[in-house]
Amino acid sequence: MSKVHFTKMHGVGNDYIYVDTASCPIGDPAATAIAWSKQHLGIGSDGLVLIGRPDNDEADFTMRIFNADGSEGMMCGNASRCIGKYVYERGFTRQTSIRLLTASGVRTLELDVAHGQVRSVTVDMGAPVLADTRLFRPSQCELPQGTFVSMGNPHYVIFVDDLEDVDVAAHGAALERHPCFPERCNIEFAKVEDSGIRMRVWERGSGITLACGTGACATAVAAVMTGRCGRQTVVVMQGGALDIEWRESDNHVYLAGPATLVYEGDIELPDGL
Repeated sequence: MSKVHFTKMHGVGNDYIYVDTASCPIGDPAATAIAWSKQHLGIGSDGLVLIGRPDNDEADFTMRIFNADGSEGMMCGNASRCIGKYVYERGFTRQTSIRLLTASGVRTLELDVAHGQVRSVTVDMGAPVLADTRLFRPSQCELPQGTFVSMGNPHYVIFVDDLEDVDVAAHGAALERHPCFPERCNIEFAKVEDSGIRMRVWERGSGITLACGTGACATAVAAVMTGRCGRQTVVVMQGGALDIEWRESDNHVYLAGPATLVYEGDIELPDGL
């Protein structure tokens, strides 16, 4: 059986398995993501991230992300930051400004480096999309009151009075596959406090996770749209906090936070792959 070198990393608790496909190609990433993401039976993670090289000069590196259920994601802010740390600290680049090609387009990563180590990464997440009939069709059904925001992937943000009282698993699972969302949806439950915005998340294809970078961005945008906070805020999740800014100058959302190496090793590909 073929062995693959992998790296486990997390961004404020949102953990993925990272593989450099230049040295370790993955033939069936969907099936591999399902097998490796299993707690106890695999490595255990929120999914699998493949780091590649583009075939043109549009970007410096590429990212493909597969959720724990094998579905392919469009964008992940936490995974993007981890890739910035990965490629810099392994010497694949000496640039501190990196262009990353994702399924949602090219995203720019700005690395904060000290003594050869990446301390934090800021991602230009692009402009939020507030209406997209491919992803959100509210006229066709009824939903709890909330705000739709696409950050390259779909989010529905619901502000609540008591965050601890929300059954994230039950409500998140039901809303993810609600008829209003033709391609399913990430669901955020949030509450604005003096210290920032507290948020819990049900991620499309992964379930409850400790953090979600695009979800934090969507939540910050929804809070601005509903008059709950200003354009710079901190979003606090179970795994940690991220700094979010929705700039008026370019309408882009900027996500800043740490990326952490957990461990690395070698693992056999699942049977039949």
